[in-house]
Amino acid sequence: MSRTIDDNDAIDRLVALAQATRLSVFRHLLSAHPDSLPAGEIARRCEVPHNTMSTHLSILNRADLIAVERQGREMHYRADLNGFRGLLNFLARDCCNGRPELCGDLAGLLPDEIEDVEERVMTPSFNILFLCTHNSARSIMAEALLQKIGKGRFNSYSAGSDPAAEPIPEVIERLQALGHDVTKLRSKSWAEFTGPNAPRMDFVIALCDTLDGQVCPDLGEKIITAAWPLPDPTKFTGSPTERTTLLNELYAMIRRRLEIFTSLPFASLDKMAVKARLDEIGDSSVPIPKFAIQRGVL
Repeated sequence: MSRTIDDNDAIDRLVALAQATRLSVFRHLLSAHPDSLPAGEIARRCEVPHNTMSTHLSILNRADLIAVERQGREMHYRADLNGFRGLLNFLARDCCNGRPELCGDLAGLLPDEIEDVEERVMTPSFNILFLCTHNSARSIMAEALLQKIGKGRFNSYSAGSDPAAEPIPEVIERLQALGHDVTKLRSKSWAEFTGPNAPRMDFVIALCDTLDGQVCPDLGEKIITAAWPLPDPTKFTGSPTERTTLLNELYAMIRRRLEIFTSLPFASLDKMAVKARLDEIGDSSVPIPKFAIQRGVL
């Protein structure tokens, strides 16, 4: 919640902003809000070395102008609007002898009583990579679903060992019809996640029985892996209406598993316990929908 700041608070925030790089950082974060930016991306945008940027970010954080959270192995930063509003309110508190409307656009940011903006709870976020051979259907669905239901706590990615040229059009159409943002969904190789600048994964989940016999690349020692075999949409047959029904069933299967996954009490589970829970979610003993058996896709 917002609080009234005193002279010392205001001076700290003004000093923090009275430097070209820090001012640039804060403006970039305001532009990105409510999303956060990783430290490396901020350094790139401001054309400042990472070690130097770390000092500037610390100063802004101590002045309550930005907030920080860990996402996987990266530190992400977000503009603290409560801190910023507090500074603006301090500066305009005595504006024009009690007539803040004379301050023009500034008045729109400053209602008579500053709005209480609920502070975001800064919790760790996890990076999850979904794999299937062609990265054209199941893993694409999982990426889109987790992107929506796990926003703020989970960052979803997908890839394949032998990626298709593009996702299956019917899959993209169904996702779009179900309210998902499909603009960034594409088929890609898992090699994109092996470089030094790739996001570090916390979980890797394979959604097909095998990856054409290929061994998953080295994505780090601390990754938790799991296998959740699911029906392959490329083997679906039938009329357009039947295929739509089948895709909806597959979508529901993935959603159910992800809802269980995102509800796990990660803070109270060790790595082995989380691994066991993931294996339970993907256990082949879980009932398979009749459509998959009838059409021989599993």
